[in-house]
Amino acid sequence: MCCLCVYSSIACWRTGAGSSRIHVRIESTDYDCDHVTNITPPVIEKIGRQLHKERGHPVNIVKRRIEQHMHSAFRARGGLSPLFTAVDHLSPVVSVEQNFDSLLVPKDHVSRSRNDNYYINSTMMLRAHTSAHQRDLILSGLNAFLMTGDVYRRDEIDSTHYPVFHQMEGVRLFTRDELVASGRGDSSSVELFEDGSQEMDEKQAEHSLEACRLVECDLKETLLGIVKALFGDVEYRWVTTTFPFTHPSTELEIWFNNNWLEVVGCGVMRQGILLDGGVTDRIGWAFGFGLDRLAMALFDIPDVRLLWSSDPRFISQFTAAADDVNAQVQFKPYSKYPACYKDVTFWIPPEYNENDFYELVRDICGDLVEEVKMIDTFQHLKTLRTSHCYRINYRSMDRTLTNEEINQLQNRLRDEVKRLLRVEMR
Repeated sequence: MCCLCVYSSIACWRTGAGSSRIHVRIESTDYDCDHVTNITPPVIEKIGRQLHKERGHPVNIVKRRIEQHMHSAFRARGGLSPLFTAVDHLSPVVSVEQNFDSLLVPKDHVSRSRNDNYYINSTMMLRAHTSAHQRDLILSGLNAFLMTGDVYRRDEIDSTHYPVFHQMEGVRLFTRDELVASGRGDSSSVELFEDGSQEMDEKQAEHSLEACRLVECDLKETLLGIVKALFGDVEYRWVTTTFPFTHPSTELEIWFNNNWLEVVGCGVMRQGILLDGGVTDRIGWAFGFGLDRLAMALFDIPDVRLLWSSDPRFISQFTAAADDVNAQVQFKPYSKYPACYKDVTFWIPPEYNENDFYELVRDICGDLVEEVKMIDTFQHLKTLRTSHCYRINYRSMDRTLTNEEINQLQNRLRDEVKRLLRVEMR
């Protein structure tokens, strides 16, 4: 059994005397564990928190500002109701099919790795992106929607990464007439689809080049409108990229605080997703905003852990936006408690994966760890074995840590790293 599977057993338990079945409970539902299970208790505890629905929370403020702009800028026919339906209640527990197959992600794609995702078992997982609901929402009859939710990914530990964050998915589908009505095309010439074509950098095989360009134009204008509503007039650039579920694909970056900040990934939706959603006469675009990153940038929040803080000194700074989403709010730093650094060094086995170590640190030390950084790597000249040295920065967001409790955590961490990851300490 790999170290990942051994570690995952922390979150599972047997049910009934003599039972060989092991389960994990999420949102009052028991799921069978298997060799793929790698979800951990600290992550399970975050399910249901839903920061995007807590009025006055920075993540909720960003969500509501985007929705406000979209509802104002885009109205359904007749102008009586918003064009985009807002959805924010869907469970983060999805099938592997929803998270990957419904988005046409290849079976061998790196994004499926257990090292990067939280698997409940071989068929169920915590969604890694809100895109997991695209097809199902299209199947429900929606042609324009904003879907917001918490998403989960295994990652490094520092001030900008956390195993739970929040995304807003935007999708809009167009018929030929709707695309023409956008004012960018000639009704006598635009066709959505063409036969016998091949995929190119500029379009999918099924799409006409002109239709693809019109959809991209609408997408970019929409995103620039959102960015202006959030940040005002800023310098921006489009960066070509690749996603399995869109083509062409791009990322929007803005010049913010003397750096280029990536704010959204987007593209023309793969036509196969629409077909699986029962749509044969439309073409569409999709985008995905990371709300936590936007909140940290907009409100000058230096550490992602603050978004999960219950400290009144943090929460009270944003309450003015609970009722008035456009209220001017900004994070003002309060006392930063002292840091304590501890190092841990070990020989790594062939199957070692760094994210397993990060998960173990999170499980044992929780949010008391500000950052984990590998500061040295060494290869023995004779045995060719490799060792890693990690520096762990302990710092609480709301109190001073004592040497005694840090030493206890560090000793426990060393013991569990050795036991569960099957490494040899140095």
